Amino acid sequence: MPIDFHTHILPGIDDGSRNVEMSLRMLAAQREQQVDEIVATPHFYAQKDSVEEFLLRRQRSYEKLKTAMEENGFDQKLYLAAGVGIFVFVFILILAGIKGCGNYRHAKKAASDNVISMKATQDSASDSADTKEAENTVTMSAPVTLTLSVVGDCTLGTDETFDYSTSLNAYYENNGAAYFLQNVKSIFAADDLTIANFEGTLTESDAREDKTFAFKGPAEFTSILTSGSVEAVTTANNHSHDYGDQGYEDTIAALDAAGIVNFGYDKTAVMDVKGVKVGLVGIYELKDHLEREQQLKDNIAKVKAEGAQLIVVIFHWGNEKETCPDSNQTTLGRLAIDEGADLVCGHHPHVLQGIETYKGKNIVYSLGNFCFGGNSSPSDMDTMIYQQTFTIDQNGVKTDNVTNIIPCSISSAAYEGYNNYQPTPEEGDEADRILSKINERTAEISTAEGTTFTAETNSADDSKSTDTVADDSSEDENTAE
Repeated sequence: MPIDFHTHILPGIDDGSRNVEMSLRMLAAQREQQVDEIVATPHFYAQKDSVEEFLLRRQRSYEKLKTAMEENGFDQKLYLAAGVGIFVFVFILILAGIKGCGNYRHAKKAASDNVISMKATQDSASDSADTKEAENTVTMSAPVTLTLSVVGDCTLGTDETFDYSTSLNAYYENNGAAYFLQNVKSIFAADDLTIANFEGTLTESDAREDKTFAFKGPAEFTSILTSGSVEAVTTANNHSHDYGDQGYEDTIAALDAAGIVNFGYDKTAVMDVKGVKVGLVGIYELKDHLEREQQLKDNIAKVKAEGAQLIVVIFHWGNEKETCPDSNQTTLGRLAIDEGADLVCGHHPHVLQGIETYKGKNIVYSLGNFCFGGNSSPSDMDTMIYQQTFTIDQNGVKTDNVTNIIPCSISSAAYEGYNNYQPTPEEGDEADRILSKINERTAEISTAEGTTFTAETNSADDSKSTDTVADDSSEDENTAE
């Protein structure tokens, strides 16, 4: 009776299955390999969970998968183990001839059809310095290209004072999770990593903060992201604590359970994407402005120490409705690149801002809204998907700067004047209009190097480097507020 003794099949626990659907596909693949018994041994990271929290998450995930197995007619036996030492593992393999990780790898490969292979890199608190150094040493036999998509505010919930009938929550009840990102899913599925700003909470708490708008939805709203092929989110923004610390903790737990990599504040992430370590840093600038400089430096240094080869920094910054970045944005954005970031993106203004090329790297000052439950009829529904393709070799990130701007509306009903929470790529004259808007706002930025960025859409078959053109603009920092 073949047994998979060391499997990461529990959904949303560690670097294995991202959700129940993926676990079921893994089970199906293992059944094809005649694996009858499976021992779940998820990793425990002391810096992420307490023992009690880990055991509770593990038990919930196990029960969820067992229920799904029964509902879908899987008759394999699933056992729960806390983690097994390598010597015990090898000893059992020798004695019993158990099929171990080989079957797991085969099963996971089969289960990951159309799912991007990645994991959050997290080191155990007990790891030695030598072990960490060995783990973070990267050997590349050939250059690797990675395409990243970054989008703005995804507010997956509503304010309790809003008309419920027109809220995002009501649309979820009526249309299901897949509805929201169905018009952009093909774009996100084709890239290597999609990053969004998760702005709001996933909680049942009633401890609403005393503020004008406070957003929340149930934990199951994570399925909006997973069904749309969004793999990572930043939670560093001014709505992540709308329901206090409890609301924030509930949100993180929901994202973790869904297998969505999350980062922000002092929490960073390093993901393995196609064999390249991608470091993710999220900074909330709105209260402390330039006082965030040290946090920025520390967090970039942290992901570097964890072996990041490509670093993306996401800021929540700026002023609402302002179309030009202020001096805090330009200072912090350039500092991020000075410290080692390869791409900087931002949001909060709720409108598109321009893009600066600084030292050959791009600062996308505001991505605007995206899947935005914060307003059923906003005055500006223009947005974009910012894409950049990086080439990484043994010497680091190449300076080819291949970008693709995909103009979008936050609503497929934008022409009718309301937000149906379904971001949709624009075409023809509307696409040209949005690109022109981005370029006009780019021209307003007083760049540090006298260079400008030209926003354009490149076809999937004809991507090309964005031209960087010298101009006569001032080298002083932009001070527009």
